Amino acid sequence: MATKTTTKQNTKSLLIETGIDVMLGKGYNNTGLNEVLTACGVPKGSFYHYFSSKEDFGLSVINTFDEQYVAQLDQALTDKSVSPLDRVRRYIDNAIEKAEGRQCSRGCLIANLSQEMADQNEVFRVRLKEIMLRRMETFKGVLDEAKAAGEIAKSVKSQDAAEFFLCSFEGAMMRSKVQRDTKPMRVCREILFKNVLGVNG
Repeated sequence: MATKTTTKQNTKSLLIETGIDVMLGKGYNNTGLNEVLTACGVPKGSFYHYFSSKEDFGLSVINTFDEQYVAQLDQALTDKSVSPLDRVRRYIDNAIEKAEGRQCSRGCLIANLSQEMADQNEVFRVRLKEIMLRRMETFKGVLDEAKAAGEIAKSVKSQDAAEFFLCSFEGAMMRSKVQRDTKPMRVCREILFKNVLGVNG
């Protein structure tokens, strides 16, 4: 019995991971379940053992992608052995390096689906909003730490700066996809540190 449960869980995970890969390239609406099932070698009739609908599958894809991203985000931004601003620098530099390694394709699934689905599906919109709010709060927290450590001025409004960074960096990633060049991300980095936080990047 335990073996069957593990096999089912592995199959579900495989479907979700394949869904992440396909949706990063095609978006939600252009992702066909047959394509995902064929790539996984799972019969079409078996899909509904794991998900009640394509929407349920899409939400599972979003949640799994976010869990993976949050693990990376927390690792980068909550490492107390590194100064707060250096954590932010490291996060941005890692994002730029990854984008360059992918030739600026794919981008962030949460940002991609936010653009695609916010006006089409209220369930998706609410979940994506929750995810982005959580990310903003994480950045706000590390900027609060930077103020407490004297790395940035007390006058910097952490929440506004975090909101600016989240909006501008997601936009910069989108521009980088269009241009196939990480220059927009590097410009965003410079403006954040120099103009918003008042420090050298």
